[in-house]
Amino acid sequence: MSDQDPTKAPGTGTDITLIGDEHVKRYQETNGEVGYLWNDVPTLLFTTIGRKSGTPRTNPIIFTQVGHKYVIMASMGGAPKHPSWYLNIQAHPEIDVQVKGDKFRARARTAQSPEREELWAEAIKDWPNFDVYQSRTERVIPVVVLERM
Repeated sequence: MSDQDPTKAPGTGTDITLIGDEHVKRYQETNGEVGYLWNDVPTLLFTTIGRKSGTPRTNPIIFTQVGHKYVIMASMGGAPKHPSWYLNIQAHPEIDVQVKGDKFRARARTAQSPEREELWAEAIKDWPNFDVYQSRTERVIPVVVLERM
């Protein structure tokens, strides 16, 4: 019999009981009362338009607020390729965002140096695993800034 906790991602201690579509559904149903805090860090929902399909896709993601900017990381856990949502915002940078009950349009852009490093330093204060994810991949993980329109 395994001592592994089925609610935790193997080797991370991260609670994975609320992920993906279920996270989106619960967040939307409760205006973030369920799902805003995930593993003790804030999350938002964002909806992109599929660059190939044209279909709207909503994702939950950890964010860090820096002034009026919402900062998200295209980390995908340190996978070798960028997440699909990142490619979608490159094609269609105007997206819908929900932070708790606040819903708004935003323009997404990839931060460049030196802003990227400054925002990265802020984000790892909330989620130090971003450094772990960067160590797993050769690609530079994009830091994405969402600015309210």
